[in-house]
Amino acid sequence: MPHRSAGPTGTLTILGTNDLHGALERVPLLAGFVANVRAARAADGGAVLLVDGGDLFQGTLESNLGEGVDVVRAYNALGYTASAIGNHEFDYGPVGPAVTAKTPDDDPRGALRARIGEAKFPFLAANIIDEATHARIDWPNTRASLLVTLDGGLAGVKVGIVGVSTEATPYTTMPANFKGLSIASPAETIAREAAALRAQGATIVIAIAHIGSECKDVTHPDAVSSCDKSAELFKVLGGLPKGAIDVFVAGHTHAVVAHNIDGVAVIESLSAGRAFGRVDLAIADGKLASAKISPPQLLCPLDGDHNPIPVKDCHPDAYEGRAVAADAAVQQIVDEAIAKAGERRAEKLGVTLAAVVTRIYKLESAEGDLFTELMLAASPKSQVALTNGGGLRADLPAGALTYGALFEAMPFDNHFAYVQVTGKQLRTLVKSNLQRGAGIFSWSGLVAKARCKGDELDVEIKVAGKPLRDDAPYTIATSDFLASGGDGALKKLNLPASATEMTDVIIRDAIADVLRKRKGTIDPAKILEHKRLDYQGTRPLRCGKGGGGDDEPEAK
Repeated sequence: MPHRSAGPTGTLTILGTNDLHGALERVPLLAGFVANVRAARAADGGAVLLVDGGDLFQGTLESNLGEGVDVVRAYNALGYTASAIGNHEFDYGPVGPAVTAKTPDDDPRGALRARIGEAKFPFLAANIIDEATHARIDWPNTRASLLVTLDGGLAGVKVGIVGVSTEATPYTTMPANFKGLSIASPAETIAREAAALRAQGATIVIAIAHIGSECKDVTHPDAVSSCDKSAELFKVLGGLPKGAIDVFVAGHTHAVVAHNIDGVAVIESLSAGRAFGRVDLAIADGKLASAKISPPQLLCPLDGDHNPIPVKDCHPDAYEGRAVAADAAVQQIVDEAIAKAGERRAEKLGVTLAAVVTRIYKLESAEGDLFTELMLAASPKSQVALTNGGGLRADLPAGALTYGALFEAMPFDNHFAYVQVTGKQLRTLVKSNLQRGAGIFSWSGLVAKARCKGDELDVEIKVAGKPLRDDAPYTIATSDFLASGGDGALKKLNLPASATEMTDVIIRDAIADVLRKRKGTIDPAKILEHKRLDYQGTRPLRCGKGGGGDDEPEAK
């Protein structure tokens, strides 16, 4: 007798995006790819789930002018199933122009809650805890997890989705906007929610998480040797019971992952709408039989890390046997958003860039040095300017510099803050940043030389060409994000409140004013001729046994 299937059989395709950061221009093309996959699954009796790993809004004029309104409109049109909440979802603060609450009536999460309320899909936040209730946040359209029952050829198959955020969230957004909330262990939370979803009949469980890693090679899914195993993603997966989840859609690190890690299909796909990830799950007799992980799919085949091509020049190859066509309804939403930002975006600031001014997250970059130089020029009462690597979000393109390009490179509405420190505290800031592997601090006004002396890292600093005096006072021009505890570095100095002066001056706009007066040509090659940081080796810098020491110094 012929075999009779005991349950639904077919392919469930999981499509994952992450870290859009308001980059709407490519979203109509994404919709074209998604439509082709949905057509393919409809033809073979399968199903498609489209999910996002968080950080939808912050990053472009098109998104920021409406505090993410048009991103939600576009995602609604695309038919997302669910999204995680990223750290930068909290950046907008209250509804309106204020970045943080100014009165007791202001809701520091007002803009985020408004966007979530407009979404036709739920935001999943299983591990964001309200400290007043000691329970998960209870906002409309915000859930810990979701149970989806498929239809079509896979009718009756149940898929559980749980969403979590990075443990770094409290200090990687404006701290005031996260006050009163905390982050529970992602691994423990996923394990608990996954077990509950299985108990409700979920055959497949997916985690969508604003948590990631970075892999150099995505051509061999079972080989993870090129991946950063110290990243939070690996720690979370290592803390899960075997078989708890089947797919992990990652984010936060703006990198690529397309690997089988501890039996879990994991995908992460760059940032700014450049790519999406894909996992095809073979369902046989109602059960998961296998998982096929595809490398991240670039929307524009010629896109690179530092040279994303204009969307008008994007000509994707056929996908799923069909030409990729931008979705007209999504295109209209994007066109409307771009039109709102048009005049401001196109304003020329009067300077020309001789070449691309690149950003680098973990090492000194021309962009970081340029921005801190401009910050110092905008705040003459300071001796030193400081910004963080995570605040640099895009390269500055060659040619006439526009406000829109400046905005995308520095999209956060951070205000100037002035922090009074001693020379000893300033040395501690420089030294501790060099000794950790996170984002580099960019400086102006000082030059630091680092070298190993025995087991210790010695840092020699000059400010305005003169040796740093440990007991002398110095004023640092920086952002309210750093000054209020973001990143955690200044917070560790335990400075009194009187040491910090907050202002209402947006750093990006002050920089634009300096550029309008400066005019002329800026050559990025010349910016790095006089490096602020002089050391040999890669960060984090370690001295002594296991860290290079005097025989093989990592810092010199």
